[in-house]
Amino acid sequence: MREPYATGPKSAAIETMTRRAWLVGGCSVAALAALWWMRDDSATAGTFEVVKSDDEWRRLLKPEAYKVLRRHGTERPFTSPLNAEKRPGTFACAGCELPLFSSETKFESGTGWPSFFKPLPDAVGTSTDRSLIVARTEVHCRRCGGHLGHVFEDGPRPTGLRYCINGVALAFKPGAAGPA
Repeated sequence: MREPYATGPKSAAIETMTRRAWLVGGCSVAALAALWWMRDDSATAGTFEVVKSDDEWRRLLKPEAYKVLRRHGTERPFTSPLNAEKRPGTFACAGCELPLFSSETKFESGTGWPSFFKPLPDAVGTSTDRSLIVARTEVHCRRCGGHLGHVFEDGPRPTGLRYCINGVALAFKPGAAGPA
């Protein structure tokens, strides 16, 4: 029996164009998805109280702190002396000295970075970080926008949060711990 819509054999040119159209279309969709995924949700420099040029930040910060705070780097785990810091006090931003975390909220997470379950009020901001395959929540200083680390939902009570913070992004100020 004859097929009702048979159009005859297709030419090689038509088959090639069809495959090419699918290939180009598929690649276009993948490229658009990648651009959407990698979009920058972080706040712009104009939204912070402390704004400095890149050269000013380079002069102000140690090279390791500059890499983390201004270039969103990560220090190697288990290298920060602040991991072992147990005294009462406050952990401040190494860029602008804004108090960020009370020593009362610090805990040992075993991750290799100083970890806290709660920041001080109005101290940090967050944005979506898509630099890896999985989206993460980046933590930055509310005053200068310096990258501090990330927050995860696997921390202890009472918040259930783990603020995993690069030690070079912090400056410890001993004394009475700030309000938790």
